[in-house]
Amino acid sequence: MENKELITEYLNAIYQNIRTAVQSIEDILPKVKDDKLKRELAYEEDKYLALEKECELFAKAEKIEGIKDNNWFEKAKLWSSINMSTMTDKTTRHIAELMLLDSFMGYLTCIKDQNDHENVSKELDEIISNLKELERKNIENLIPYLV
Repeated sequence: MENKELITEYLNAIYQNIRTAVQSIEDILPKVKDDKLKRELAYEEDKYLALEKECELFAKAEKIEGIKDNNWFEKAKLWSSINMSTMTDKTTRHIAELMLLDSFMGYLTCIKDQNDHENVSKELDEIISNLKELERKNIENLIPYLV
């Protein structure tokens, strides 16, 4: 595979990880009743959106057109999962648990993507490292809501 193709593949993997997080927050935020948790999730969303912008700027600088968001099936699956899971339980604890699982999965995806794209792009390594750190902090910040 050509280097530009590898860079595009790596960029798309990072971008889709970020878009999944943003969509999760957007889908669940209307169900959150706890103001403190709402603020935490809004803060997390802002951080994800900043990383999304970094990906878009990288794509523009590298002349990569059309970075790919998740397909409609993945979006529908995520939306359905959140709505089914919160249909009977909208407690702060349950919502925090769902968001913790999402952050943990995002963290694992970062590790796998970084390993799968070793030595492809230092700039993308930096973005994914920042994403991984964001996921780690989100986990720390959400754990207290389980109590």
